[in-house]
Amino acid sequence: MIHFVIVGLLVVVMTVLTYFGLDAAGLADQMHPVAASAQSASIDQLWHWEVMVVSFLFSLIVAPIIYSLIVFRQKKGEMKDGEHMEGNTNLEIGWTVGPLIIVVVFAYLGAYSLGEVRRVDPEALVINVKARQFTWTFEYPEYGIVSEELHLPVDKQVVLKMESADVIHSFWVPEFRLKQDIVPGRVTEYRVTPTLEGNYKVRCTELCGMSHYSMEGPIVVSSQADYDAWIMEQQALAAAAQTPEGQGKLLTVRNGCIGCHSVDGTPMTGPTWFNLAGSEVALADGTTVIADDAFLAESILDPNAKIVAGFQSPSVMPPYALTDEEIANLIAYIKTLK
Repeated sequence: MIHFVIVGLLVVVMTVLTYFGLDAAGLADQMHPVAASAQSASIDQLWHWEVMVVSFLFSLIVAPIIYSLIVFRQKKGEMKDGEHMEGNTNLEIGWTVGPLIIVVVFAYLGAYSLGEVRRVDPEALVINVKARQFTWTFEYPEYGIVSEELHLPVDKQVVLKMESADVIHSFWVPEFRLKQDIVPGRVTEYRVTPTLEGNYKVRCTELCGMSHYSMEGPIVVSSQADYDAWIMEQQALAAAAQTPEGQGKLLTVRNGCIGCHSVDGTPMTGPTWFNLAGSEVALADGTTVIADDAFLAESILDPNAKIVAGFQSPSVMPPYALTDEEIANLIAYIKTLK
């Protein structure tokens, strides 16, 4: 009996040391970035209990092994066989029922956490999210605006209706704790209630192509007053952008063109638009061409017609079904990038 008491005490001590050791190493509660959503509370609590149980199970295995290796090791000159044992029914019942209870408890905690995460607010703000290689686009249907940044009011539930234009993506904001895959041909909902004002980033966590690493987008959580002011500013800008150049710029945001084409000369997965219009362009086949309206229109409608030197062939850019007016607006915008 004394051995069971000693091992029990060792298990308790090792559990405490393991838990606080993981915490000191940043693998328990401290591993998370700051919690910035109402949904993060139940998720963090569930993780906290999981780390505690893992620490106990680790100690329950390691402590008896170490104790047995030290206390019951073979002594010098001892050659007799160990005690023969047929089994222990109580022990077998214990290690079957105990884990079963733990699984049931965590199933309940997980279901509770999922219920909290998916709790519906009928007055939630709706924002449409379009994911495409390799950019995010956010549309606010209630206000008729589109942006490259996701702006959210603090302490108000938002439901993101997310779609993919090409491959599978995954929407993840570490501070919100929630992660949701976005599958082509399906609208996926993501509910979050931001609780902390600040600047964050959404990251794609599903390998989606060569520039997957750069598929990030800024998120701004602000007070309701600041959010309303930003909405009014964007509505004013949208109203002012009625020129062909303005409409072309808006089209690049809506279609995610800026995920592959820079407007300032920065190297990206697609040719830069900076100083492109009217310039001489070297092609992959060794020839050159002037980037006139016809070349730009052809490149938009049929990206594989003429591959620019130094870029992937065939092109990863999908063909777009655009009207003649939309193509003219895009070209007008590209011509302003000098």
